[in-house]
Amino acid sequence: MVDMDKAPPPHQRQDAARPPRLYADAPRLPEAAEIDVRELISGKTYELEIGPGRGGFIFERVAAMPEVALLGLEVRRKWAQIVDQRLRKCELSGRARVFAEDAKQALGRIGPQEVFARVFVHFPDPWWKKRHAKRLVVQDGFLGEVARLLAPGGELFVQTDVEERAIVYEGLVDLYAGLSPAGDVPGSPRLADNPYVARSPRERRAIADGLPVHRMRWRKA
Repeated sequence: MVDMDKAPPPHQRQDAARPPRLYADAPRLPEAAEIDVRELISGKTYELEIGPGRGGFIFERVAAMPEVALLGLEVRRKWAQIVDQRLRKCELSGRARVFAEDAKQALGRIGPQEVFARVFVHFPDPWWKKRHAKRLVVQDGFLGEVARLLAPGGELFVQTDVEERAIVYEGLVDLYAGLSPAGDVPGSPRLADNPYVARSPRERRAIADGLPVHRMRWRKA
């Protein structure tokens, strides 16, 4: 017979019966209103990747560029936890971390201003229906934060395998006077190849499948 004086309240019994949340230990940014990225990672040059997924680009980038410290923001807890643990096992966590965060919500807390030399956005926005428009990463508020965080001369690199999305991104970034096209041809952000000695798994797959990859770069004045 259960001693009701010692039994937990009903709401606690219900919570105890629930299965543990998957990837509940995924790393999160500090809860502070202002976060100094230099307290999370350390390097001569700071870079940011939005949506690192399985982490292929991060590992290749920090391996090729020992002076770079790279912060990743990944909305999927599973991959944030897996990649961040791999970075620790490879003894790279001093220079590279991945946090389970929605970039649209997290960027406003990250600083200091003009800290990043480069911001990478690889194959974002996989949603097509109109009702998903609010979930898109590359949009007005996001670009405002990118412009705030890029150092003078800093670069925003975006690539996609969908031409229609590339056109949309070009139009959005053109609204920011402080971000100038820095592609192969003056006045255009388009690049024929990836200049950053690292590729995301999605980029490698697109190349292997013979899909066109639309690469764009802008530079902060």
